[in-house]
Amino acid sequence: MEPTETIKEAAIREFNEETGLRLIDPVLRAVTTMVIVDKDHQLMNEWMMFTFKASQFSGTMFTKSPEGKLVWQERHAHEQLPMAEGDHLLFRHALSSDDILYGTFYYTEDYQLVNYRLDSKSTDGKVETE
Repeated sequence: MEPTETIKEAAIREFNEETGLRLIDPVLRAVTTMVIVDKDHQLMNEWMMFTFKASQFSGTMFTKSPEGKLVWQERHAHEQLPMAEGDHLLFRHALSSDDILYGTFYYTEDYQLVNYRLDSKSTDGKVETE
């Protein structure tokens, strides 16, 4: 985030910088903490991630992005794409619920999911864990 930016402004700016597209009215869908632990489960790193969903955008998508190759995907293609296991859960939630998901994901240093906790209205306030 840049100084004085809200998380929504940061999401719009970052998406635009990486894709050339400007999101219109993105909606917060998840607030999660990512925790990296070593083999003894000692904290190595930690950060927060804010997941937004948008149905509209303006602009033209870059033909080349500093983040890699940009490709439009079918709605549920994320299930087959390589990504951190917790990201699949975030996609599933963002694409199927209007609730905000709160959670924490615990990963090893090589990004293997060790454990997670999730809480949203769709879980009736119960914390889903692995």
